[in-house]
Amino acid sequence: MYQRDTQFFVDLESEVWAAQVSGDADADRELLSGDFVGLYPTGFAARADHVEQLSDGPVIASYAITQARLIIVSATAVMLSYRADYQRPGSDRLEAMFVSSLWVQGDGRWRNTFSQDTPASS
Repeated sequence: MYQRDTQFFVDLESEVWAAQVSGDADADRELLSGDFVGLYPTGFAARADHVEQLSDGPVIASYAITQARLIIVSATAVMLSYRADYQRPGSDRLEAMFVSSLWVQGDGRWRNTFSQDTPASS
């Protein structure tokens, strides 16, 4: 029987966001699978691309995750979908997007394997 709840995966996803707030590339790398694929408005990204964005430090100043929904794909895979409201460093503009992240368990750990970000309409 499946033992995880939505908040467990929101907490995992929050670790990815926290790495972007702190600029911690190592933490970001550890949370993503080696075969990670990101699908963004700019196109596809691999784990190295996701981590590379932190080479000059934090890329997010603050964030909030709301409207979280969980789809259980299998005993070792879930899709977390949510709304993210965030600000970038040095900006006073609040941005929003809808995110779906596929978390897969392997070797006793959950890792983000796929993420798609869709900007919210204004």
